[in-house]
Amino acid sequence: MKTIFDATKAACPCGTPHAYADCCGRWHIGPLHLQAPDAATLMRSRYTAFVLSLNDYLLETWHPATRPPSMDAADVGLRWLGLDVRGHRAIDADHATVEFVARSKVGGRAQRLHEVSRFLREGGRWYYVDGDLR
Repeated sequence: MKTIFDATKAACPCGTPHAYADCCGRWHIGPLHLQAPDAATLMRSRYTAFVLSLNDYLLETWHPATRPPSMDAADVGLRWLGLDVRGHRAIDADHATVEFVARSKVGGRAQRLHEVSRFLREGGRWYYVDGDLR
């Protein structure tokens, strides 16, 4: 997998103090691929996948019922600036929500994506379903 930084040393883009390889990187590659243990971890790994343009991972972790057929090319000049996970709520063993704010900048203009995302676990794997913008 190609990344834009040294994955063994760089801090993970999701905002934890851990190195990418020990944080979201383990969900992106290797034998644990797609096995995030909960919705909040999957959400963080999806944010990092957006930062690194890992479109295959994004599609694989999107529930088939709501998954787009492909990922559009990233906005030219889009730069992700940070993630704030505001809350994680387990509804039951197979349903959860995660509220987050993702900050970015494009064309010199700051943007915020504030969403409450819905997640579903099927066959032991968590999937992003959809979300409501705030």
